[in-house]
Amino acid sequence: MKQVFVLKEPLGKINCSSDIFTKLKKIDIDYSQENFICFYLNTANMLVKSEVLFKGGINSCSIDPRIIFKHCLLNDCCKIIIAHNHPSGSLSPSYEDNDFTNELMKMGELLDLKVLDSIIFNKKEFYSLNNE
Repeated sequence: MKQVFVLKEPLGKINCSSDIFTKLKKIDIDYSQENFICFYLNTANMLVKSEVLFKGGINSCSIDPRIIFKHCLLNDCCKIIIAHNHPSGSLSPSYEDNDFTNELMKMGELLDLKVLDSIIFNKKEFYSLNNE
């Protein structure tokens, strides 16, 4: 029996937060509700997969860190970048945004999964917590 290997085209290397924003602009989402997107990367910062993991309402989104890390492990990644939009269009992180990102980073350390950045975006621009 002949074995066939299917090679997927690489999704590209992520060098900076603007690389993520370029990818975010290509994802078709409803900007009138909050969307939480995960980008899974390997050790060389090559994008393995990205997905809208959670959807919310007009001013919040219920996010379960256990599901985030489950998907990290299932995708054999060791780094992630998280992103979400504010339906208001605001790029300012809320207290909850900052708190959640810090907690997620701590949880990731326990699993040896690094949270590289948290990005807030709208249709035209983005804010990177890592850049600030």
